[in-house]
Amino acid sequence: VQLQACGGGLVQAGGSLRLSCAASGRTVSNNAMGWFRQTPGKEREFVAGISWNGSITSYSSSVKGRFTISRDNAKNTMYLQMNSLKPDDTAVYYCAAARTAVPTDVMNYYRSWGQGTQVTVSS
Repeated sequence: VQLQACGGGLVQAGGSLRLSCAASGRTVSNNAMGWFRQTPGKEREFVAGISWNGSITSYSSSVKGRFTISRDNAKNTMYLQMNSLKPDDTAVYYCAAARTAVPTDVMNYYRSWGQGTQVTVSS
């Protein structure tokens, strides 16, 4: 499966962005999916995950209450609504499809990765 992330950009602190991750090549409707982010010199970190049918979601403590993950299996697409953005949210955001049906924050369980989209939050 190929994953294409988009929707990143430059936004002021307190603003919002919506990221999308479109899958092609095969359906991901049976797979949990997730968003990770990475800044230079740091390890990639888990942001949010969603189960195959959207019934279970998981968030890192740093984004819980501000970000919302969702998916539309009919469109083979996952989303990340990011509100109340902070400069610390600045990173390259990656989407990924897991080998599991329920979300996990463990990178090794994700087998397909998108190319990343840059999110920059100015103060």
